[in-house]
Amino acid sequence: MLHSPRRLFVLIITSLALSIVALAEGTRTWEQSKFDDLIKGTPQGVAIRSAGGLELAPSFSSLCTTPSTFIWAIAADHEGNLFAAAGSPARVYRITPDGKSTVIFEPQALQVQALMLDKSGAIYAATNPDGKVYKLERGTGSRDKTSDKKNAEEKNKAADSPWTSSVYFDPATKYIWDLALDDSGNLYVATGDHGEIFRVTPKGEHSVFFQSDEAHIRVLTFERNGSGNLIAGSDGSGLVYRISPKGEAFVLYSAPKKEITALALDKQGNIYAAGVGEKHGGPAPSFPSTIISIPAQVPSSGAPGSAPNPNPSPGPSTPPTITFSTSASGATGGSEIYRIAPDGSPTRIWVSHEDMVYALGFDQQGTLLAGTGNRGHVFAISSSTSNDDNYTDLLKTSAGQVTAFANAPNGLYAATSNLGKVFVLGAGATPEGSYQSDVFDAHNFSRWGRAELRATGNVELFARSGNVDNPDRNWSSWQKVELQKDAQVGVPAARFIQWKAVLHAGNPAPRVDSVTLNYLPKNVAPDLDEVTVQTGVRYQSMSSLSMPRIPGSDSSGSAGMPHFDAPPPTIHDRDSIGVKWSVHDDNDDQMIYSLYYRGDGEARWLLLKDNLSDKFYSFDASLLPDGGYTVKIVASDAPSHSPGEALTSEKESARFEVDTTPPRIENLSASHQNERQGGRENGQIHVSFRAADGFSSIKRAEYSLDAGEWQYVEPVGQISDSKTESYDFNVAIPSDRATPVPAPVAKNAGPGALEHVVVVRVYDHYENMSSAKTVIRGK
Repeated sequence: MLHSPRRLFVLIITSLALSIVALAEGTRTWEQSKFDDLIKGTPQGVAIRSAGGLELAPSFSSLCTTPSTFIWAIAADHEGNLFAAAGSPARVYRITPDGKSTVIFEPQALQVQALMLDKSGAIYAATNPDGKVYKLERGTGSRDKTSDKKNAEEKNKAADSPWTSSVYFDPATKYIWDLALDDSGNLYVATGDHGEIFRVTPKGEHSVFFQSDEAHIRVLTFERNGSGNLIAGSDGSGLVYRISPKGEAFVLYSAPKKEITALALDKQGNIYAAGVGEKHGGPAPSFPSTIISIPAQVPSSGAPGSAPNPNPSPGPSTPPTITFSTSASGATGGSEIYRIAPDGSPTRIWVSHEDMVYALGFDQQGTLLAGTGNRGHVFAISSSTSNDDNYTDLLKTSAGQVTAFANAPNGLYAATSNLGKVFVLGAGATPEGSYQSDVFDAHNFSRWGRAELRATGNVELFARSGNVDNPDRNWSSWQKVELQKDAQVGVPAARFIQWKAVLHAGNPAPRVDSVTLNYLPKNVAPDLDEVTVQTGVRYQSMSSLSMPRIPGSDSSGSAGMPHFDAPPPTIHDRDSIGVKWSVHDDNDDQMIYSLYYRGDGEARWLLLKDNLSDKFYSFDASLLPDGGYTVKIVASDAPSHSPGEALTSEKESARFEVDTTPPRIENLSASHQNERQGGRENGQIHVSFRAADGFSSIKRAEYSLDAGEWQYVEPVGQISDSKTESYDFNVAIPSDRATPVPAPVAKNAGPGALEHVVVVRVYDHYENMSSAKTVIRGK
């Protein structure tokens, strides 16, 4: 047997509703296991898997905080010393593995945008917006590779000695975005405005290596297969190029995003590219979408720059501004990461609508890492699958954006902007980590029962409760949940609760898959907000088509939140009375309703209908005699509670009136008041009658002469405001209706006798109508 789609929908929803009713009864649960739930909490040394659950994050510590607001690029030498290109103020820092920092270069510019180390230890640093490449060198002692104690002391002394700088290359363009060195020592310079890549030989000879039709070449990196191919990413159309040593380019991929912000290559030859910004029609803008704007002045050396203003609107009338990539504001549309396989096939492996990728790198296990803003997160992304939802929110920094990665002696360096900091991401997991959930609101004073922890390894669970939404405002202290005993949460009864998991390193590695807390809200009576009565309408029940809710079982903690009830379809029916009501229950219990009525002057409420589940009811108005009435709704939460524990509330409607009886027409009479001329009438008809109603006032009266149109007539007193009204009026006889009546029709009438039909109808205040007629015989 086939069902229509509508009927099938009804059957499915009804079945679902029946299967979840029990969830609203008695004990309720708050469960957290999904990524969207867990991301609301506060991890410390704990990573959150996209598939749900918690695990220990890699060790992560702060190495250095610089006076600069932004760090754009970092590079490490073979001894683990880190060099950082920074802005606001523009500097190059040398940071030792123990966190000591020294300023080795401070140009008259706003930013040091890119940085590269060659094999001899020289540093190439590119500045914006003057667009120059500087070469930084130090004394020969820094190049001494001997390892005895004396030479080591000389090296340390040379490291602290001043560095010399000189302009190595001036491309005569405003923006330099990235630098890359090949095995022969040739320096490649990615520029903006005209989308050019320059090649500068070790002798300082330079030429345009590649000219694109994009406005900016944003990032560069070399393939590791010995081919010498340069990989470049652009802004404008989001292109990833492969450029041969001869400068011949091939577009590997045109990304759905407009700007390629980062590139990385793994040992297998896969190319990873991060794209941001939405593509739009028309010419590409003159600057990348991931920018900040800083006033065109050189900040004082020593104080960090002020917070940037996001996304300027360049144009002839706009004051000069200097723009730099990788902003705090970022481009709209989120970001994506693509993997381009060695055969050239592209796959999207990660997507975020909130985070923007500013850096890509690999940890010591070869896992792809993405540094993002504007929440300062680092994500570990599975690159072995095409699933774009397989990742781990590895850690959160104390800065706005993670902008660069570089290899460290025992892990990975991570640089940030807003503020300009350097962190060390360790190769192994932190020995201990903790995670605090978000605060759960039960919406009612509740008793807290057992906790259910699904986990492996050494994991401890704690809980605390309170009656304000801020845990710092006099909540209970953290109570350890004895999972090996009864697993009772052991916190005071309260409206709010929070849990904490502490993960300890060991074998097996600790892992939390889900945490569930059981609780029982204190029952409160339902609250009826409004009861309305409307005569002349009938409500059509749609309860079988309403999507059921699952009270108390929402893992996101939304139990008890307001919900929308669709109004019932209304049909006009003057013989019906419709009653509807609105109610809310802080426990979000299932409700059942009873409907009572009482007439004016009566003391006892009479049951009209009970066991109602809808919040509306219609009935035949003729069931009630004419008169004034009040209805009362009694709401009960009995379906969700044991017998004797249910609570009720009630509310009365405003008084309303029922009148289904039409008025009476009494003493109707009509007579001629006319003269005859030439066999035709030339006068009037006099009509009189009385209208009376047993309950409501007479609203109006009308008459019709000889099936003509209805005409309004006023009562004798002109104002129609009484249950009884008298009417007395004359009706002029139109000449075309003065028709002689044949002799057989008017029995006992003489030749030429006339006849007329007068019909009257009367309405009461509730539009009940009655009519009557009379026939005037000619004489």
